Amino acid sequence: MSVFPKDFLWGAATASYQVEGGYDADGKGLSNWDLFSHLPGTTYQGTNGDVAVDHYHRFREDVALMAELGMQTYRFSISWPRLLPQGRGEVNEAGIQFYSDLIDELLKHNIKPMITLYHWDLPQALQDAFGGWESREIVDAFDEYARLCYSRFGDRVELWSTFNETIVFIGMGYFTGAHPPKLTDPKKGIQACHHVFLANARAVKSFREMKINGQIGFVNVLQPNDPISDSPQDRRACEIAEGIFTHWLYDPVLKGEYPSELLAMAQQAFGVPHFAPGDEALLKENIVDFIGLNYYKREMVAHNDDVDGYTINTSGHKGSGRELGFKGLFKQVRNPNGVYTDWDWEVYPQGLTDAIGRIVKRYGNIPIYITENGLGAKDPIVEGEVRDQPRIDYLRDHIQAIGAAIEQGADVRGYYPWSFIDLLSWLNGYQKQYGFVYVDHDNNLARKKKQSFGWYQRVIATNGERL
Repeated sequence: MSVFPKDFLWGAATASYQVEGGYDADGKGLSNWDLFSHLPGTTYQGTNGDVAVDHYHRFREDVALMAELGMQTYRFSISWPRLLPQGRGEVNEAGIQFYSDLIDELLKHNIKPMITLYHWDLPQALQDAFGGWESREIVDAFDEYARLCYSRFGDRVELWSTFNETIVFIGMGYFTGAHPPKLTDPKKGIQACHHVFLANARAVKSFREMKINGQIGFVNVLQPNDPISDSPQDRRACEIAEGIFTHWLYDPVLKGEYPSELLAMAQQAFGVPHFAPGDEALLKENIVDFIGLNYYKREMVAHNDDVDGYTINTSGHKGSGRELGFKGLFKQVRNPNGVYTDWDWEVYPQGLTDAIGRIVKRYGNIPIYITENGLGAKDPIVEGEVRDQPRIDYLRDHIQAIGAAIEQGADVRGYYPWSFIDLLSWLNGYQKQYGFVYVDHDNNLARKKKQSFGWYQRVIATNGERL
């Protein structure tokens, strides 16, 4: 018998900017990524999402493949500027129609949609108007956008999440400068992060006021941090890293408050986040229904007297990156016994079981969806077949890790591998492949099922019993 519940949802995930293309089609406004990806030196070999894999024009073909795969659910994001070209105000009905048609096509094939409202593609108009996430105005704008989505799609969609991976779009946008708006200003970043939590709370409040028949959650990176040694210095550094990468991002949406020690540290060092009247109550009164966990790797952490900043590996040449460090706080270090991908991410399935356990211990047995998990690799084509056995091995081991967490009592309700189809991997271009479906960029973006496609088909058909 399978350890997975009978109503467990098996699916896969993508994001709008990474698959849709049609960047200016049918009245869509520009996003921050539409501009950023065209700046010299920002992405691998200048790749961008202008066309991506053209899911905007080929979604029926893609949904047919999802149905053949046996997917019971599909997690995708909505492009805010496709619906509201200026970020607020006038609605682009063609954009509404695209997502409405996509939802109907999914339901026709008995595939349950899970919508992510924000997966990093901010309307550029809002960045230009008031600095995007830096301004409290963004909270009203996001609520207007969320209400529009609920009103148009809430009759057919039961699973919603507000944000995807705040640590990435705020951390890389405001701390390291690797993502838009390309700043290295921790003070602005911490306040921008506060506005994300406020926007989430407002969107949750609106969801409940509008009596949408479903559940709404928040999606975070699940990155367990472990000390490289048992020394007091390394253990303390790891506590700080775990606080920043986990507690700071989970507490406001699951407890309605910040971790007190980190809040005091941030306000003493930078004077932020600044709370306006009503902020505390808004956070406290609008806890999400579930948490989405995106797990790829764990990090080993050490005391740090020397490293500041990092170099991201965007080439897929193992060892070309440099680990992240905040001088005086902590640094990430390589596990000498670890197994690493070509992008320098440690493959550690046990970390998924452990990290789910940490979430349950801190927040109680909240409903959990594994909203991303996957192997980024350069898949070989041998005799016309895309042979991605390493992906099968990776996913098998992580599905077993989820099963172990369920056996320990965790309320895990679904699994969305990243990703359904090979897509634009942000800074890494199209060379970092994650999908069950290969896209031939030299042959009219033709779709081709990989070795992992048939494997995952059997996993779904047997509810995780045959791995």
